[in-house]
Amino acid sequence: MISAEIAALHAADARTSAQVQPRLDFPPYRSTILRHPTKDLHHADPEEIELLSPVFGHQDVDPLEADLTIQRGGEPIGERIRISGRVLDGEGRPVRRQLVEIWQANAGGRYIHKRDQHPAPIDPHFTGVGRTLTDDDGGYSFVSIKPGPYPWRNHRNAWRPAHVHFSVFGDAFTQRLVTQMYFPGDPLFALDPIYQSITDQSARDRLVARYDHDTSEHEWLLGYTWDIVLTGSHATWTEPEQDGDHA
Repeated sequence: MISAEIAALHAADARTSAQVQPRLDFPPYRSTILRHPTKDLHHADPEEIELLSPVFGHQDVDPLEADLTIQRGGEPIGERIRISGRVLDGEGRPVRRQLVEIWQANAGGRYIHKRDQHPAPIDPHFTGVGRTLTDDDGGYSFVSIKPGPYPWRNHRNAWRPAHVHFSVFGDAFTQRLVTQMYFPGDPLFALDPIYQSITDQSARDRLVARYDHDTSEHEWLLGYTWDIVLTGSHATWTEPEQDGDHA
């Protein structure tokens, strides 16, 4: 049933204009029926927001925070990976010294969060959060564990594809962008209404990392490459932040 609903909406958009941003009222994503925005954005004073935002400086980010496998008491369980890429503007220019944060489920598909009651084990050696700064070439790199898929209650037998949440800050806290990165070849893509709420296939493809054998390390980890493009026709889809929502 969910596949038929998704196919019908994709067909409708194909007759008009496929969406490179997610449809806000995408009925197969059930909760969007009631909570999707229906009013114009409220424009806030950025200077006022910055007065209340946390103080942040580049000196606060330790390079070790980009390695999510370094945990107190032992190493996490799962497939060790490296995710590397660049943050670029719409002209392909590197976006330097920007804060990139990630958060993700563990190898069993569970977050360390009170709202996550998925009956999978919590890995005591994996918190699933990390951050880093882009270098002069706009590059970033994280070492982590490949997250597992997890069930959610959107429809019968609903499972989310394995994914990693990304957040990119600009020069101020009013410029935060949030998106998700997926792994190539995931069989759950066609059944996931969040991923499919972007009805343009090429835009969906830009959310999928590429396996990079040169990034892989012998007998140690597998490498993936994923670039984040902030503006222009090849921009990466970004999502509004939802408090406590890990979907």
